[in-house]
Amino acid sequence: MILRFQADADLNQIILHAVVRRAPALDFQTAAAAGLAGLRDPEVLALAAHDGRVLVTHDQTTMPRYVAAFIATATSPGVLIIPQRLPIATAVEDLLLIWSTMDAAEWRNTIRFLPL
Repeated sequence: MILRFQADADLNQIILHAVVRRAPALDFQTAAAAGLAGLRDPEVLALAAHDGRVLVTHDQTTMPRYVAAFIATATSPGVLIIPQRLPIATAVEDLLLIWSTMDAAEWRNTIRFLPL
């Protein structure tokens, strides 16, 4: 199954737009399209899971804790954390590599960090 991504509200939109520009077939939903603005982390995780999307976020502080709690009771399509300090070009290349080489099943109930 092909990976589909969900941008968290904190994700740098330049990353999202650059990824989609480079690979128009990639399904990367914006936080606005998903209605994530103002939602708490557990709600964001639940919405991404409901839609079968890997959540892409910059939140290294609280998200790992919420992911651990979430997967204790439900199934997550996965979470990818991109450090704010990571160059945008590196984040874009890594996202494209992940999308083109990995299957959605490989991400189930995982939390991963860039860079690769």
